[in-house]
Amino acid sequence: MQRDTLLLQLTDPTLPGPQRRMALGRAITLVESERPGDRSLANNLIEHCLPLSGRSLRIGITGIPGVGKSTLIDALGMELIDRGHRVAVLAVDPSSARSGGSILGDKTRMERLSLSDAAFIRPTATGGDLGGVARRTRETIALCEAAGFDRILVETVGVGQSELEVDRMTDLTLLLMIAGAGDELQGIKRGIMEAADLIALTKGDTDTDNKGRAAVNDLRNAIGLLPPRPSGRQPEVLVTSAVTGQGIAGLCDRLEQLHTSDSGSGYLHQRRQEQDLHWLRRSVQDSLMRALQNDHGVQAAWARLELDVREGRRSPASAAEELIAVFRTGGAPLP
Repeated sequence: MQRDTLLLQLTDPTLPGPQRRMALGRAITLVESERPGDRSLANNLIEHCLPLSGRSLRIGITGIPGVGKSTLIDALGMELIDRGHRVAVLAVDPSSARSGGSILGDKTRMERLSLSDAAFIRPTATGGDLGGVARRTRETIALCEAAGFDRILVETVGVGQSELEVDRMTDLTLLLMIAGAGDELQGIKRGIMEAADLIALTKGDTDTDNKGRAAVNDLRNAIGLLPPRPSGRQPEVLVTSAVTGQGIAGLCDRLEQLHTSDSGSGYLHQRRQEQDLHWLRRSVQDSLMRALQNDHGVQAAWARLELDVREGRRSPASAAEELIAVFRTGGAPLP
């Protein structure tokens, strides 16, 4: 019953915007829940949303802390809304490894979007997951699409070159960089640079023309040393300023052009199929880990083996093999 009610509220275009956004928030909370009783309900809800999803442009936005991701998203999101789109922003914040808490302050830096009826902003903690995104971001995208949002912006944590998971759930990846911050020559390194479809030099209003031109030239030279993306392209470099609005319309135009090109060539369909297979593998890993942690025999052996590893009596690899054996056999000796 809860699933059916949420599904109706998510997909009813006659429902007032605030009520529909509230339903979307509740659906995301259900999908993010780790309670065993919620998992089946959440998976069922996602299954019913899938036929209504897949019609959006999904954009991953990454870059180091302080580069201005949230500010640029506010400007880019408003430009998309002005063009008639409905925009969902999934902002991922890092969780503390010690307390498990996070700041979740991105929404406060998206002042215009947070007031728009055509926007939905959902800050989410990573929950300790690596890769720059939260554990359920992929499922959350499907919920947002079912709710009628046709432009999905995924803002990553912003921790550097490890943020590659966003490339496995979005159609285009936008990398933000600051001119003159010493990052231009980092383009020759493997990592997030290879996952970028577009690179935007932000805060262009604070840089001189010479400084901006030098940064663009340095980046273009570095990009020439990288292999092309699976699409056959190499990332383009644009200069933007979310404060003055410089380059925002052009950035929006280019994102739309690339999406239209990828849709027409069939590349987008192929890319999404490969992404679905990746998330199948990730889901299997997550499900196996939950099953392992909830197994009573494993729980009993885990504390003993942790003590053995801590005191140097067992290697971590050997202890892991025993835990898997306990899980497979229910504690009985292997044949």
